[in-house]
Amino acid sequence: MPKIAFHLNCLTHGGAERVVTNLAGRFADAGYEVVVATEWIDDNEYELNPKVRRVNIGLTTDDEKKGRIYKYIRRIRYLHEFMINEKPDVLIAFAKLALFRALMSCKGTNVPVVISVRNDPRTYYIGPRNAFLIKRYIGRAAGAVFQTEEARNFFPKALQNISKVILNPITPKYIKAPDTGYRDKLIVNAARVVGFKNQEMLIYAFADVYDRHPDYKLKIYGADSGDGTWQRLEEAIRETHLDDAVELMGQSDSLEEDLRCASVFAYPSNYEGMPNSLMEAMALGLPCVATDCPCGGPRELIQDGINGLLIPVRDKKALSDKICWMIEHPQDAQRMGQEARKISEKASLDAVYEQWRIYLDKVIKSGKRQ
Repeated sequence: MPKIAFHLNCLTHGGAERVVTNLAGRFADAGYEVVVATEWIDDNEYELNPKVRRVNIGLTTDDEKKGRIYKYIRRIRYLHEFMINEKPDVLIAFAKLALFRALMSCKGTNVPVVISVRNDPRTYYIGPRNAFLIKRYIGRAAGAVFQTEEARNFFPKALQNISKVILNPITPKYIKAPDTGYRDKLIVNAARVVGFKNQEMLIYAFADVYDRHPDYKLKIYGADSGDGTWQRLEEAIRETHLDDAVELMGQSDSLEEDLRCASVFAYPSNYEGMPNSLMEAMALGLPCVATDCPCGGPRELIQDGINGLLIPVRDKKALSDKICWMIEHPQDAQRMGQEARKISEKASLDAVYEQWRIYLDKVIKSGKRQ
């Protein structure tokens, strides 16, 4: 069986980290030798399958005392040495810093590198520096996996031609959660508390919902990113006088239980890659309202009016109106929730693994090496 290596910064709770954890475990269960190379070990990380080996290739204590350029070069060197020593049949790099580092490191290793873009490239891959890095290094990629067609179309045609669009795998516990026979008077959101997720707009939108439906509550689940958003959410709660109706729940490891009886799952992001928590909410059968944000993740998942509702980005009124519509049309909302559950058929871990397996086998056999 081939040997597969994944590379990313760490395994702390986040979308890319969850995907790597799930995929690495599934490949290992299928008999592959799997190694995950990370830059550092963080608090509150996802737990890897015991069959997966993890290697720390980050900076040493002495390295940390040096300047920025020195550390940048050392990171590239350590990843290069990892590829030389481990000799994986393919290395998959997740997210911008890791993927550029992998493309810089792979020269002379004879290891094909597949890059996986996880966020909206029109936000994260613009500007002179990124344009230079794309022009200089993107041709070294042996392949690429994108989450949406919109994200793929941002990159050069040569990369598009050797790429594949694959959905994220849904964590099995969300697929296995049973249907609920009732709905609590509860609106929920689950995402890292960070600016671009725009939970602040959700609180102001919920204030309008609360005026019409004062028996409903809003719970926001997710870890504090430390960018000041948590404090802005607290201020929004005070400003709208919703202290008894809105609650910031923090990180939860039991969202399949916390969310599944809610009336509406609201997802107001300004931009996304492929939102795992929206996929998980759909797998639970929740009626979902989401922004039609770049780079097209919610649009890949939701057929407006069929298995959920899409609204324009940053449109507070549309968000409150659509949440109220779901509340006021419970039979239609329930029907959309049942349609949403069908996401599990194409985004189960086994289905997504099979797409990755076929694609990586093709990349390995293509013979493109640096």
